[in-house]
Amino acid sequence: MATTRIDNATVWTGHRLPSGEIATTDAVLMKDDRIVALGRTAREADADEVVDASGEFVLAAFGDGHVHPMFGGLEQQFAPVRDMSSPQEIVASVGAWARAHPEAEWVRGEGFDHTLAPEGIFLAEWLDAEVPDRPVVLRATDYHTVWVNSEALRRVGYGVGVDQPHDGEIVIGEGGVPTGTLREWGAWRPVYNLLPPVPAQTQLDALSYASRSFATAGITWIQDAWVEPDMVGAWLAARAAGALDQQVDLALWADPNSWRDQLTGFEESRARIIAEGHGQVTGHTVKFFADGVIESGTSAMLEPFCDCPHSKGLPNWDPEEMKLAVAAIDALGFTAHMHAIGDFGVRMSLDAAEHTAKVNPPRDRRWVIVHTQLVDPADLDRFAELGVIANFEPYWSKFDSWQSELTEPRLGPERTHRQFQTATLADRGAVISFGSDWPVTTYAPLEGVQVAVTRQMTPEGPSWMPEERVSVDAALAAYTSGVAFQAGRSDAGYVRPGAVADLVWLAQDPRAVDPMTIGAIPVRGTWYRGRRTFGG
Repeated sequence: MATTRIDNATVWTGHRLPSGEIATTDAVLMKDDRIVALGRTAREADADEVVDASGEFVLAAFGDGHVHPMFGGLEQQFAPVRDMSSPQEIVASVGAWARAHPEAEWVRGEGFDHTLAPEGIFLAEWLDAEVPDRPVVLRATDYHTVWVNSEALRRVGYGVGVDQPHDGEIVIGEGGVPTGTLREWGAWRPVYNLLPPVPAQTQLDALSYASRSFATAGITWIQDAWVEPDMVGAWLAARAAGALDQQVDLALWADPNSWRDQLTGFEESRARIIAEGHGQVTGHTVKFFADGVIESGTSAMLEPFCDCPHSKGLPNWDPEEMKLAVAAIDALGFTAHMHAIGDFGVRMSLDAAEHTAKVNPPRDRRWVIVHTQLVDPADLDRFAELGVIANFEPYWSKFDSWQSELTEPRLGPERTHRQFQTATLADRGAVISFGSDWPVTTYAPLEGVQVAVTRQMTPEGPSWMPEERVSVDAALAAYTSGVAFQAGRSDAGYVRPGAVADLVWLAQDPRAVDPMTIGAIPVRGTWYRGRRTFGG
């Protein structure tokens, strides 16, 4: 059996001592895929390989409790639209890509900045100027907003007098003409249904890219938080090809319009995953989008938006239907993973959990409300009372252009300054886990830790809602033991004998540096089940 020992390290075990400090030691011994010893016992053991950590920091590898690997990987395959500074720059990039790929029937792009146009409304005619003869479909960084050209509108049948879907918005301009901006599934799903299938090799390349990227950041477990039927086979093919350096759980997407018809398919997908995933790919989870996002006015709100006093947003589910659906998948043994941004979206999700606990037999559930952006004060204690995990994307907890340009005008100052209450929920007994929502924002956990600890944009700038800052120890725990708890993994998230040998080696101790530099700490090495997947 192969053994590896990491010596001369500050090993952050994740175990909290009675003093409140996290226990540390100086060495860890791995044998095959397990940790077998720490400290002196580890140092005195023989090993096939010895890694001198030079006094640097080692901890359990990170998990990502909410991420979209396929979408992040596919961004690399389409027209580059991320990190552009204006709609004109996006249009020019799309035009250049289209001319370089005359064989592409559709021109696609993923990840443009939806704050670049007034009120987040992008016009089809801007894209027509560069690509008038082929359909163009671009998805924004929020993955809830889509921008299309006139040819795409024509193919999907969106024109003057188009009926609005109940679960989306076709944004209409002067004369009743669709602008080219589509919000939420009901509006853009018909367009995506027209797209040609993504080739299997392209999907494999996307997942390989994502896995390599995660390894560089010290990540060894991920929750793919949006899996449609054609993606299951791609994940299993990636595992069979040896392209994965993480364990992944797939969250199968529940369609609010046809969830009853999906139940058999969920079970069939899970059976296939069990047969072919060999424990590296699992399928324990079903994903619910309770609502949309605040930036596009599609989050579900208890009170109207300030800039649209007649609108309380757009729930994706009828609340009673969501209760029935969550109870139904729970009865089949799945875990509910519920996207909820607005305070009514959060309440709907909590209500669905409460209903399920009442009508189904008791069991150890690890249901999750993800993003948890705005929680009504009356609902804060319900997370702990119901055993619902609050998953945050900590990189969002800063007052950036998304907040200043789109969110605050809709929420007003009082609600704006009640967002992402990480410390409050933790203090009230809720289990906290962290994720990235990549490719919406960075997948790097250390960048998320930095924001969770500081809630600042710049070293000189103010801290937004400083009362919601958490300690470095708490942030590291949310990315390690918190995600392991979410995953139902008793053998992960801590450095201890018997735990899975998933470790990450950092060049500096995050607790000992300027908090505004945590995100820049280099990752020296990553081990997944005792095998080094990065560094060395």
